[in-house]
Amino acid sequence: MTLSTAPTRTTAERSLPPADSRQQVRQFVQTLQDEICQGLEKLDGVACFQEDLWEREEGGGGRTRVIRGGDVFEQGGVNFSEVWGTELPPAILMQRPEAAGHGFYATGTSMVLHPHNPYVPTVHLNYRYFEAGPVWWFGGGADLTPYYPFAEDAVHFHQTLKQACDISHPHYYPTFKRWCDEYFYLKHRQEARGIGGIFFDYQDDRGTLYRGPNPESEAAAYSNALGDLAPRSWDDIFTFVQNCGRSFLPSYLPIAERRRSMDYCDRERNFQLYRRGRYVEFNLVYDRGTIFGLQTQGRTESILMSLPPLVRWQYTYQPEPDTPEAELYETFLKPQNWAEGQPNC
Repeated sequence: MTLSTAPTRTTAERSLPPADSRQQVRQFVQTLQDEICQGLEKLDGVACFQEDLWEREEGGGGRTRVIRGGDVFEQGGVNFSEVWGTELPPAILMQRPEAAGHGFYATGTSMVLHPHNPYVPTVHLNYRYFEAGPVWWFGGGADLTPYYPFAEDAVHFHQTLKQACDISHPHYYPTFKRWCDEYFYLKHRQEARGIGGIFFDYQDDRGTLYRGPNPESEAAAYSNALGDLAPRSWDDIFTFVQNCGRSFLPSYLPIAERRRSMDYCDRERNFQLYRRGRYVEFNLVYDRGTIFGLQTQGRTESILMSLPPLVRWQYTYQPEPDTPEAELYETFLKPQNWAEGQPNC
């Protein structure tokens, strides 16, 4: 893929995006959507993505691609969207008040995959870009939600993401891994959604790495110890996002291939459906992409494609001691130093 090399503009106060910033990011996220869909179809071997093009009355649109009833994937979606409007929604303006009063532009790709086999983990990805007047930033990340724990899978996923981060900065992964553990956490359950990955938001040319809401968190403490980073250009951060996006297939395909043919029974399937309930709870209560899409009148079917096709809830469920289900709760749903291959640290 060839991208424009238009130089980044600067002002006395801060770096501004290149004149073709929107075209560059749009081209990347569309290409990333294509590459991921092609890789997933090859993995599945049976199902293909169905594409729906949609337009947003207030400005913009997108293309939603859904796969279902395959050999690996029960249901999943890989979306591209590009929207614009007169003002960002309140959920974002609370974090970036300097964007108030400006029209906005946002584009990105997002993905959630729900496999048939309980031994194949659910996975999520999202990379996005915003402009609002002189304000711009990138956000995104990827995280893994296994139902049955395999340390080698967790290590592989995290090491692959860390390698992508380390190309740009040695402190990206340690900060964004901690931020991911903080973000994908169900406060009302007091438990993590999965084993995490990386998560970041509001990344622009200056300031600290952590821009989240919790100043007492481990991510905040790690970021504060680093202080303000040296100024980073728009191109620096865009390159980082591209490296992360392209790390998805290498991070996930080997895991899915390794687990897709494992035998399972009703016990494993029922536990998978129960844990999917946590995914629903998080996406409807906390997920910022869902909130942004609904607050900006996006296409509801595309926004909620992240939800699993089947799910169950069970009153006061407790895993039996010394079972794989108990191990998930006791070890894998607690923050671990997976990139170093060291659980329980």
